[in-house]
Amino acid sequence: MADDLTAKQLDYAVYLPAISGFYATFIGKQRNEQYVDPARFPQGLTDMEQMNWLNSQKALFPYKWSLYSGGHANLDLTKQDWSEDMVRNRDPNTLILGDSGGFQIAKGLWEGDWKAGSGCPRAQGKREAVLKWLDGICDYGMTLDIPTWVIHDKKASKACGIDNLTDAVAATKYNNEYWMNNRKGVKNGGMRILNVLQGANHSDAERWYQHMKDYCDPSKYPDTHFNGWSMGGQNMCDVELVLKRLITLKYDGLLQEGVHDWMHFLGTSKLEWAVLLTVIQRAVRRHINPAFTISFDCASPFLATANGQVYFENVFPDKGKWGYKMAPSADNKKYATDTRPWAQGLVADGIYPNWQDSPLSSMWTMRDICYYKPGDLNKNGKEPEKTSWDSFSYALLMGHNVWMHLTAVQEANRRFDSGERPAMMEYTAPGRDKFEDVVERVFAAKTKQESMDIINQYSKYWMEIVGTRGNKGKKALNSGTMADEHVQIEGSVKLEKPKKEKTKPVLNTSLFEEAE
Repeated sequence: MADDLTAKQLDYAVYLPAISGFYATFIGKQRNEQYVDPARFPQGLTDMEQMNWLNSQKALFPYKWSLYSGGHANLDLTKQDWSEDMVRNRDPNTLILGDSGGFQIAKGLWEGDWKAGSGCPRAQGKREAVLKWLDGICDYGMTLDIPTWVIHDKKASKACGIDNLTDAVAATKYNNEYWMNNRKGVKNGGMRILNVLQGANHSDAERWYQHMKDYCDPSKYPDTHFNGWSMGGQNMCDVELVLKRLITLKYDGLLQEGVHDWMHFLGTSKLEWAVLLTVIQRAVRRHINPAFTISFDCASPFLATANGQVYFENVFPDKGKWGYKMAPSADNKKYATDTRPWAQGLVADGIYPNWQDSPLSSMWTMRDICYYKPGDLNKNGKEPEKTSWDSFSYALLMGHNVWMHLTAVQEANRRFDSGERPAMMEYTAPGRDKFEDVVERVFAAKTKQESMDIINQYSKYWMEIVGTRGNKGKKALNSGTMADEHVQIEGSVKLEKPKKEKTKPVLNTSLFEEAE
């Protein structure tokens, strides 16, 4: 029977797997051709759609929410592209949030002068294409922002022509105006637009907000206003700033039910934040907007696989660190004839201390993943020297990792509701209050000033929450900005002495880049 993760979601903040184009290709192309020979399928896998969580009828683990980025998509919807079919022709009851591609601008992958009013034809062509793509296939889509981290990165600044906050704000406002004036409109079947908030610190974030907030104001733009918020930069990793922003939105009239029902947090992988955001979502629903939903994305399941890392266990020690355990997996041509169940072989051979099966991995034998035997040739007619995995091995492991990440998020929320707690949310200072009790007080307060005073009272505690600014010593940037430098698996719990056959070769991670 299918593990229906949609039904298990309850009232939790919604994790959106940031679908990789590599994975989507296997789902989509199999619909049109024998992209993978069914003889290559593990026993029990009879249809590639079983790996497509957006297919509620056939999926091994149906789940209706995901993110897909225009940064690696084919933006031309006038032509059939089977590699995109998982997203383009999905179940109408699913929800896709479309990322606009600001990361690609900052990295110079979308070349052009992106300064406001530059008249650059390459920038304008991409601007038009992204908006049509978002309107064509997405339920929600983000504005085309210029992430403020570009001004601190000389290479990024040179790539997009923007090297200061003023120009980043102006360029984003220019894109916002284009979005507003040319959007298809919800009434005409177009997407709902999320207004992206950036800023590398509290001051810059406030400046950005003051420039961008009017785009969500229905009194100023009754027919074309934006429909919610997306938290980038410091906004997505600083609890104090998150709470203050939500209170400000309340008193600015920009969290109205039926108008601003969605807030997304970019690149959020830490497992404790799945619980933290659920607490905040519930408080907003009780006191401001009963239809309010918080979502968050990360591409960790795909990025981890691309770097040879496989989730083998999710851990939830009460009053300890919650997270995902992952390590390099079995990769040896000696397993190409090994018919032992995958879990049995991994544990027996000391590759992992234990293994948590997913609905997908429970079908595998060792040879289903370690596919190449000595002397076997790949699709390019060459014998792989360093790996026994073929491309479908990666796809299978990605599917497993997605299930592990999804279930970790849901299990963390279930355990929190039952009274178990991660160390990060055990108690706050100064009164050893529980995190959820402080949040409740913030949103139950009768005035804006009272809410702000409560938030300020706990300022030292907010700085202690992992992933935020302050004495943790980590520069708070949009997680996606570092996708080229490291794998975004911040929520993982390291295996103390991982046992492995050898270090996995790293795939071209451009296929799996983190969303914005």
